[in-house]
Amino acid sequence: MIIQTGSRTDIPGFYAEWFHNRIKAGFVMARNPFNPKLITRYSLSPDVVDAFAFCTKNPAPMFRYMDDLKPYGQYWYVSITPYGKEIEPNVPDKKQLVKDFQQLSLLVGKERAGCRYDPIFINEKYTVEYHIRAFERLAEKLDGYTENMVISFIDLYEKVKRNFPEVRKTGYEDRMRIGRAFTEIASAHHMVIRPCGEGRELEVFGADCSGCMTKEIFEKALGTNLTVPSAALKARPLCGCILGSDIGAYNTCRHFCRYCYANADRDIVMENMKKHDPESPLLIGKPDETDVIHQAKQTSWKQNQMMLELF
Repeated sequence: MIIQTGSRTDIPGFYAEWFHNRIKAGFVMARNPFNPKLITRYSLSPDVVDAFAFCTKNPAPMFRYMDDLKPYGQYWYVSITPYGKEIEPNVPDKKQLVKDFQQLSLLVGKERAGCRYDPIFINEKYTVEYHIRAFERLAEKLDGYTENMVISFIDLYEKVKRNFPEVRKTGYEDRMRIGRAFTEIASAHHMVIRPCGEGRELEVFGADCSGCMTKEIFEKALGTNLTVPSAALKARPLCGCILGSDIGAYNTCRHFCRYCYANADRDIVMENMKKHDPESPLLIGKPDETDVIHQAKQTSWKQNQMMLELF
């Protein structure tokens, strides 16, 4: 199976020590975000965990713990956008982040490191032309360090509308201009554009609209075929990504990006930070006698058949 870490928070960026402790302990617990009294306990044995999937805006805190990941497969997405501190207050310096991405790619291999340039929104400062110039500079710097570049256009979730009320959806014509330009730039720098949750409208330009955390991506990263249960592929409608089994928690990310869908309120995040214990099996707080804990049913998805590159 695959353990996800990044749909609800940024574990490498803020909770690397906790993750390291969970690997040492051999298990982790996660609360159900829709029924917090329900807790799932996951074994972290390499016999049943085939890979970890990471999504982060700051991989560097995990570098000291990379030996922990040697028994496992892995795939990383690092978000690098052109936005300033007025949009992403606590995201690291972008020049340093590019260097950290390059280091990560050298550590794990370019087939296990992807970049996310998202979400894309348009305003007076961040125009279509601004995004195209910024993306071209980023693609130049990451040429040879990744094969996958994920993009998406901003979704106006209720949390986003509350925390970023002036933002607007990106119109069709702007999406097409960006999609065409990004696909051409990425191709020139040996990358594939993978739209996330955008349907198939950019397929006409050569984008791969199959998903960003797909069975095929993990198979290439692990070098083996996988038998993925159908339930693991039903996290979102019309999405081929494997997004279940996330061990994170909402309202725990201190990047405080204004477009974030995972944080409801800054004060809630800061209160949750006070409850974080690096030694706890839960990211926030500890289990108590009123919680209902169940052990996840876990099996390896690996087939005993290695994949061969055909030329």
